Amino acid sequence: MNSPHNTLPQMNQIEASRICILKPSALGDVVQSLPILPALKARFPEAQISWVIRDSFANLLEGHPLIDEIIPFNRSSSVRYWLSFLKKLRQRQFDLAIDLQGLLRTGVMTAATRARWRIGLESSREGSHLAYNLTIPETSRSVPAYQKYWNVADAFGTGEPCRDTQIFISDADKAWARDILSAGAKSCPTLAIHAGAQWITKRWPPESFAAVGAKAIRHFRCNIVLVGTTDERPLTSQIEKLLHKFVPTGRVLNLAGQTTLKQLAALLRETDYLLTNDSGPMHLAAGLGTPVTGIFTCTSSLRSGPPGDQHELVSTNVDCAASYQKRCPKRGPQNLCCMDELDVTRAWQALYRLITRQNAQRDSQAA
Repeated sequence: MNSPHNTLPQMNQIEASRICILKPSALGDVVQSLPILPALKARFPEAQISWVIRDSFANLLEGHPLIDEIIPFNRSSSVRYWLSFLKKLRQRQFDLAIDLQGLLRTGVMTAATRARWRIGLESSREGSHLAYNLTIPETSRSVPAYQKYWNVADAFGTGEPCRDTQIFISDADKAWARDILSAGAKSCPTLAIHAGAQWITKRWPPESFAAVGAKAIRHFRCNIVLVGTTDERPLTSQIEKLLHKFVPTGRVLNLAGQTTLKQLAALLRETDYLLTNDSGPMHLAAGLGTPVTGIFTCTSSLRSGPPGDQHELVSTNVDCAASYQKRCPKRGPQNLCCMDELDVTRAWQALYRLITRQNAQRDSQAA
């Protein structure tokens, strides 16, 4: 007899009127998992869909037409808070819970729902798999992140798969983004730069970002927009100073720490290109259709990069590349050697290819 963790014969038996998606973080993972929503709505058109997400990311899901309830939670709260939160999940009487995170915390949440159907991924760890009675195949850690979520959507068997990343952006946020970007020369393209990342092993040096940005100003007359969190403001300020030093006449707008997630989405939707580390804004921009030049050091562009051939993803060639280590395994002079190995020239060549290709496509469409 096959284990339910190895097969999916039960998928056709699932009936659900209340569905809980557990995908609290991180920003890029939340963005990449959004295509599951059209599949669930097609399979369960009358169901109410709730989404459990960290409170700092909840703004991104607000207004989404396929989400009936956003359930925010505070990651660093007290035990009393957690017990109350788990009780609330149980009281909602979900029929179907889908854990797209696969960690101890979300495994506990999944178990707390007491849903009849509790689904997880093969990439789950920290014992979270013990909460599931069904695991979606072809969702291991070796599968590209975006493909894992597509495979979850496809497992519900609703026919033609939908790959859309739907993010609701209000008219006010769209107008704000257009207004703030329109202050530059309208004939000049806009290059957004995101130089931050949660892990130090993902953070390409700010001097390198500034050097590539300066080349973009000189060669393509790009306006530069620096984006990031409040904590990344010192980083973007350093890049801003370097850009003014390298190209005094260039237009540089530093908006780090000054946007909500929805405003960031509106900005990335309006910009022409994004130069970035492997980060949440990279996936947000790609999901909104903005071409990306992505820098990959300790992560893999194949596993963690966005789908599509419109992007340029550049990876380091050091022996520990794509090791997914939050701390560099090398010591002494070799510490973070990937940052120097992936030099400015290679990153600039990738951005140059992206911009020239996009210009050629626009010229072809206009002809």
